[in-house]
Amino acid sequence: MKESMGAQTKKLVFLGLAAGAALVLSYVESLLPPLWSAVPGIKMGLPNMVIIFLLYRCGVKEAAAVSLVRLGLSALLFGNLLTLAFSFAGAALSLVLMALMKKTKLFSIVGVSVAGGVAHNLGQILIAMLVMETAEIGYYMIFLTISGTVAGAFIGLAGALLIQKTRRLRF
Repeated sequence: MKESMGAQTKKLVFLGLAAGAALVLSYVESLLPPLWSAVPGIKMGLPNMVIIFLLYRCGVKEAAAVSLVRLGLSALLFGNLLTLAFSFAGAALSLVLMALMKKTKLFSIVGVSVAGGVAHNLGQILIAMLVMETAEIGYYMIFLTISGTVAGAFIGLAGALLIQKTRRLRF
């Protein structure tokens, strides 16, 4: 059955708020100092809390739409076309893998998030290899796998808590 106009409006407003929250988390993350100064570029992936939440509470289409809006606005406000390419590659690979893993129902939210964190880093490394025209940058994945696992676990735990605390809410 099709959603009523009121339900569609409510959902659209909710997704707009989710995109805004993800954008604010992107900005906050851009202000934070590097997590590990010896390895540049490592971040927690705070906006991914919103994406994992949406993936489990709303669905893949909604998570993808909010992710695209957030990526575009973040690049426009805080970055450039190159940052958009890196972010898009990481986000796309991450979301596809997380959606597939979620669909199997074999993995917890934390497991799905960890895989998403590592996949995000892999997507960015693949773009870096293309841009820099060298495969040696792939060795950086050793550090990014560790950071993606830790960050993914944190994001997954936070997302699971958020999902649990909002079970009664309908959007």
